[in-house]
Amino acid sequence: MLRFIVRRILGSIPVLLGLSIILFFFVRLLPGDPAQTILGEHATPELIAQLRATLGLDKPLYIQYLGYMAQLLQGNFGASIIDNRSVAELFALRFPVTIELTIGALIFAVGLGIPLGRLAARHPNGWIDGLVTVLSLFGISIPIFVLGYTMVFVFAVTLHWLPSIGPSDPRLSVPSVTNFPIIDAILTGNPNAVIDSISHLVLPAIALGSIPLAIVTRITRAAVIDVSNEDYVRTARAKGLTQRRVNDRHIMRNAWLPVTTVIGLQVGSLLAGAVLTETVFAWPGVGSWVVTSIENHDYIVVQSLILIFATIFLIVNLVVDIGYAFINPRIRYS
Repeated sequence: MLRFIVRRILGSIPVLLGLSIILFFFVRLLPGDPAQTILGEHATPELIAQLRATLGLDKPLYIQYLGYMAQLLQGNFGASIIDNRSVAELFALRFPVTIELTIGALIFAVGLGIPLGRLAARHPNGWIDGLVTVLSLFGISIPIFVLGYTMVFVFAVTLHWLPSIGPSDPRLSVPSVTNFPIIDAILTGNPNAVIDSISHLVLPAIALGSIPLAIVTRITRAAVIDVSNEDYVRTARAKGLTQRRVNDRHIMRNAWLPVTTVIGLQVGSLLAGAVLTETVFAWPGVGSWVVTSIENHDYIVVQSLILIFATIFLIVNLVVDIGYAFINPRIRYS
């Protein structure tokens, strides 16, 4: 197992290195100039040239890249070109808000997707299966921003059931201790603040979790149907075991592998999808920060955030692969 983990970590290094090269040169192909953005459209060419020299943007691209990699090897992700604040500092402030949104979306997707998938698998080719399939296709097909704006219009603007902007009501003045809105609300001991934070999370979590919900539902259905046709399942039923015992001990235990895989992959999708979701719901997380940084041509922030997301995605996949051995003891890594 240890050899497998070390091999995976070493194999991730060239992946991240290649990604850093592609990102570094790709973001600089975007139209616009950070110096022009900072100084405004009325800045003189002399001032723009002077600021570019101060920021090091007048150097050859390979020199800029080597300097950026030297910072990364020291654990320094650099500073924002726009406000000169550390990327790590801003990331620590915004990432907990994105994590809370991602966890909420994952709970929604997994908590509803697995039961729906099992329900559809128990009635294959029936009306329940057809209904679940249609709903899953709807969840995959509709874009996040369309679903988000629709829910805002229906539940926030028309019905006034749920809030639609931000992670909490600023009038409650909840102090930031952990930067997780719900946890900070709990630490204040104010039930109204806790309810408010949870209510703010509902709409963006549903919008972000709609696509993973559909995927988890379809994979669970397919895995359960596939395992149900195995010989050992028919043998277990022939031995007189109860349906619940057959489902828990024989079907779901073997169906967990593909389901676990797709759940792990959806973590990366949730982080990527948070860009649109946070923009729609004015959620002050990393996703909306990426959008703002792209608009401001803040190269350092954009490339650093995508590298961090890629690293998180690789770590999640590694954890999922290690979890296989605990889900199914027959799996061994050599």
